Amino acid sequence: MQLGEMKIGTKGLIVKVNSGNSAYRQRLVAMGLIPGTPFVVSRIAPFGDPIEITVRGFALSLRKDEARILEIEEVVA
Repeated sequence: MQLGEMKIGTKGLIVKVNSGNSAYRQRLVAMGLIPGTPFVVSRIAPFGDPIEITVRGFALSLRKDEARILEIEEVVA
């Protein structure tokens, strides 16, 4: 599943950080976006880009094309 397919308030889990731009991938991992990390979709911009998620107690905005590096799954509570 892609981050852009999720709705506001939806909970998710990072399953995998795919290969891609190594500098960007390393930056995401340094911010704690590793497999098994839960997050919540906080906001979505009017045209759908960027998307803000709350992860590990902080808000992080990601562009859709940058977020494609993340494999995620929706968590149904």
